[in-house]
Amino acid sequence: MGAVCPQVPSAPICGLCGAREVHLPPGPLFRVEGTAISIPCSVSEYEGPTLQHFEWFLYRPTAPEISIGMVSTRDPTFPYAVFSPRVKSGEVSVQRLRGDAVELRVARLRAEDAGVYECYTPTTDSTYHGNYSSKVVLKVIPDMLWVSAPTPRPPLLGRMAGTSLLQLSLSEGQELQLSCTAQSQTQQHTHLSVSFGVSAPDAPVGRQTLQEVVGVRRDFAVEAGGRFAEQYRAGELSVTKAGSEQYKMAIGRVRTGDAGTYHCTVGEWIQDPDGIWQLIAEKRAALAQVTVQSIASQLVVSASPPEVRLSAGDALELLCNLSGPVPPAPHVAYAVSWEVGEGDGLLVAQLDTDGVAIIGESYANSQVGRRQVSLQKLTPAPGSYQLRIESAQPGDAGTYHCVARAYVRSSDAQLREVASSRSQGLKVHMKSEAVVVEVYAWLPVPATYRGDTAELLCNISVESTQAVHMAVSWWVEMTVGEEEPQGRMVASVSREGVAELGRRASGGDMSLDKVGPQCHRLRLHGVQPSDEGRYHCAVTSWVRYPDRSWYNAGAVKSNSVAVYPYARAMDTLFIPLIVGIASALFTGIAILATITCCFMRRLHKR
Repeated sequence: MGAVCPQVPSAPICGLCGAREVHLPPGPLFRVEGTAISIPCSVSEYEGPTLQHFEWFLYRPTAPEISIGMVSTRDPTFPYAVFSPRVKSGEVSVQRLRGDAVELRVARLRAEDAGVYECYTPTTDSTYHGNYSSKVVLKVIPDMLWVSAPTPRPPLLGRMAGTSLLQLSLSEGQELQLSCTAQSQTQQHTHLSVSFGVSAPDAPVGRQTLQEVVGVRRDFAVEAGGRFAEQYRAGELSVTKAGSEQYKMAIGRVRTGDAGTYHCTVGEWIQDPDGIWQLIAEKRAALAQVTVQSIASQLVVSASPPEVRLSAGDALELLCNLSGPVPPAPHVAYAVSWEVGEGDGLLVAQLDTDGVAIIGESYANSQVGRRQVSLQKLTPAPGSYQLRIESAQPGDAGTYHCVARAYVRSSDAQLREVASSRSQGLKVHMKSEAVVVEVYAWLPVPATYRGDTAELLCNISVESTQAVHMAVSWWVEMTVGEEEPQGRMVASVSREGVAELGRRASGGDMSLDKVGPQCHRLRLHGVQPSDEGRYHCAVTSWVRYPDRSWYNAGAVKSNSVAVYPYARAMDTLFIPLIVGIASALFTGIAILATITCCFMRRLHKR
C-alpha cells in the first residue's frame, strides 16, 4: 500500500495520493437493550463525486458468515425482511451528516441486534484500491439499572415510577430532605450519575420541563443547576451518598419557588474504546410532590384594643398579636414595631429579631428627653407584644399600627426577610388641658439714640391649670438692599432658664434678664445704625410629665417693634463745626504766611 494522505472530512478526488478508507469507531461497543444507538461512518481518500453512498449490514453471532442488509442511502428496497418494517417505521435509519459521512441510528435496541456491523461504500474510484468497508462489534447487554424512591412500593424497573407519590407540605424556610436508591448489576465497568430535579406540579416530566436541582456527575463532581447554584454556594443545598446505593438531597431553607414534583434521574455511563463516555441507560423515579406554603400567607397581625381614650399623663398600653406557621417554626425570626400616623408612620418602638428594643428618635432626643417607652414580648414566637408609654402626651394621639416582619435564618446565620404584615389602624384619643399663651413686645423708651442702650420687653400671659415652662427667643428682621427681610435670632432663654446670646450686626454687647414673673427684657448696648430692624419675641411653652419628659404645648410669636437709632443734635452740628474750624484755620495760616512773606521782602531791601 502506498503512502496514506491525512484524512480530510470531504475529499473530492485523491486517487494519486492514497487508497479509499472507511472509518468506524473502534469496538466492541456495549449498549443496553431498549436504548438508542448511533454509529458514525465516513469515507476518505476516494475518487469521484463528493456525495458517497453507504450500505449497512449486520452479521449475527448465530450466523457470522451471513450478512443481513439493514439500510442503504441509495436503495430504499435494500433492507432485508427482518429490518424492512423497522426501517419503514423509522426505528432503524441512516442519517447523512455530510457528503462522505453518515450515521446509523437504531431507536430501540433489541437483543438480536447484537453482532458485527459493517459499513460498506460502493466504489466510485477508477481502480479498485483500498478498503471499501469497515466493521465494528456491538454487544447488547440487558438493562440492569434500577432506581427507586424510599417508599413501600417495589423498585422501579420501567422508565418511570408508579402513580403512588409521597405528598410533602412544608412552610417556607423549613428543610427538605429527599433520597433515592440507585444500582446497576451489569457485568461491565460503568459509572452512575445521579441528578435530583423538580418540575412544576402536574407538568409532563421530560428534559424540557425537569429542572435540575443538584446532581453527582459520573466523575463524582457535584453541580447545582440553574437558579439553585446560589443556594448551593451558600451551603443551603447539598447532595451526599449514604452507603453504596443511596443518595440524599437536602435543601436547608426551602423557598416558595422550590415547590413541585421532585424526581431522581440516574444515568449509566460506559467508556468506549475511543475514550469517549457514552450514556447507555437512564431511569427516573418520582420522589415526592412538595408544596411550600409562604410565611406571608400565614402571617397575620392584629392590634387591640381597637380604640383608646385617655388623659394626658396616663399610661398608654397597646397589644400586638402575631399568628404564623403552625406549629411555630424555629427557623423563623420576627421583628415587631409600632408606628403612629398614616402611610409611612413615625416609629414609636421596635423589637428586633434578637430581642433588642429600639426607641424612635421622636421619643428620645434633647428636646423631649428620654420618654419611658417600652416594647416587650409576652408569649413565645410568634406571640404577643405590648407597647407601653408611661406618661402619654397630647402629641401621642393618632392612629397606631403594629408592623411585623418575618425573617428566615440561612446556614451562614444571615437573615432574609420573607414576609411583612401590618395591623389595622388603632385610634388613640387624648384628653388634654389647653395651654393658652399670648405674647406682646414693646419698647419702654420709644426713641433710641445712637450709642444708647435699647430696651425691648416681652410680656407673656399664660392660661393653664398645669405648670408651664417658657422658652423665649428674640428675632430681628433686616432688609439688605432690595432683598426680602431675613429673620435672624439674636438671643434666647431656654425652658431651664439658660441664656444664649447671638451676634449683633454692629458687633456690640447685649444682655438678657427677667424683670417680672412673665416679662423678659433684651438690652442692646451702644446701638448703632446697623442694629436697625424690626424685632419680635417668640415663646414656646413646655409641659413636663411625671416620667421627666417634655411636651411642646405650642409656640406663639409676638408683634414686631421697630428699633431705629436716631442721631443726636450734637452729632448733627459736629461735622459743620469741624468744617468751619478747618476752614478758619486754613484762612488764618494763609494770611499769616502772606504777611510774613511781605515783611521779609522789605527787610531784605533795607
